[in-house]
Amino acid sequence: MRRRISQAIIAITVTLLFLQMPASAAESWPQWRGELQNGVAVGDKFPINWSPTQGIAWQTDLPGLGGSTPIIANRTAYVTTGADDNNQLLAFDLETGKKKWAVTVGTDRGNKHRKGSGSNPSPVADGGNIFAYFRSGDLASIDSNGKTLWSKNLQSLFGEDTLWWDLGSSPVLTKSAIVIAVMQSGPSYLVAFDKKTGRELWKFDRTLPAPQEAAQSYSTPVVVSVKGEEAIAVMGADHLTINRASDGQLLGKLGGFNPDQEKYWRSIASPVADGNIILCPYARGDTLTAVDIQALADGKGQDAILWLRDDLGSDVPTPAAHQGRAYVVADGKTSKGTITCINLNNGQTEWTVKLPKSRGGYSSSPLLAGNHLYVTQENGTMFVLGPLDNKQPEIVSTNTIEDNEPFTVASPVPFQESLLLRSRHKLYRIKK
Repeated sequence: MRRRISQAIIAITVTLLFLQMPASAAESWPQWRGELQNGVAVGDKFPINWSPTQGIAWQTDLPGLGGSTPIIANRTAYVTTGADDNNQLLAFDLETGKKKWAVTVGTDRGNKHRKGSGSNPSPVADGGNIFAYFRSGDLASIDSNGKTLWSKNLQSLFGEDTLWWDLGSSPVLTKSAIVIAVMQSGPSYLVAFDKKTGRELWKFDRTLPAPQEAAQSYSTPVVVSVKGEEAIAVMGADHLTINRASDGQLLGKLGGFNPDQEKYWRSIASPVADGNIILCPYARGDTLTAVDIQALADGKGQDAILWLRDDLGSDVPTPAAHQGRAYVVADGKTSKGTITCINLNNGQTEWTVKLPKSRGGYSSSPLLAGNHLYVTQENGTMFVLGPLDNKQPEIVSTNTIEDNEPFTVASPVPFQESLLLRSRHKLYRIKK
């Protein structure tokens, strides 16, 4: 009898704890690279095999052009695009793939690069509100019903965009603010706005000494922790900087990523953090630098560098990182399609997998889901590598979709152990 009572108490306790927990991460992917910005999904039963005729729960046409990765909140997929000369935020029902609504956020000003668009930054979600940002400088907060709560244009406020190509930096969320990094030739800055009202909270001048195009960056900031406080780590203009999230105060700065002052070392891949280590891809995919976040915030400068590798890297895809490992997709002319797993503590290679040679490039960032790594080519082909707990993982499957026209540059997104993939013209839900 006592055993039954104890079991009942345990069951009730577990149920109450479950009810008190926030929505499972499996139900949400609130920003580019996920909740922790590390490209890691929750769950272990994601699809391994699919084709244009099998494993596709639904597919829906997307209007216009966009390179942003979808996000998931409120059991809805949100994606940005440039259509009919306007920036648009679209909402899709995840069960059916049907469009729920579309909201216009300013005028489209994109497509300077054949892979790009004016809708490269991914939206971010906080509870019921979605924040969308575009190359035009337009930023808006929109609720889950499609109502615009507030909007502003950063270029009207702080000056015109001087990037040579299409803007790619996505916003990030802190406890109270939405933060955007603008890194370009000329005035560059970090700016934080109150999530509820759109009021400017702080602005930090990030103009740093970097030559010509090297001053330009398309990377996305990463929210890290410094002594228990939120901080914003930003990679670009030949520097890694860390700013306190509450007021924008500079906590640490590390230069030296461009020792020979190369003029055209613009950065695209974002840094990724795992614990107290932040990994910084740079030099057009030629270097990887691991930095101790706390040591940098303590003013140790170059001594905060844990290790540097100049024999591999990633130019466009941002690495995934989890439990002391980083997964890097090389996209250089000679290294294209080489996937490397690196020990974050010492920088040593744990394994390497070479994907089949192809003309197709790699712009999408990898997704770590369960015991597999998902790597997407620009023609929409997705390679599944694993099992990751093997000493030497292999290519488990090679999967294609109907829309194989270049360029698929968005990253795959997990939802309830299925995957969302945005190709050039379509949005897919891939399911067992």
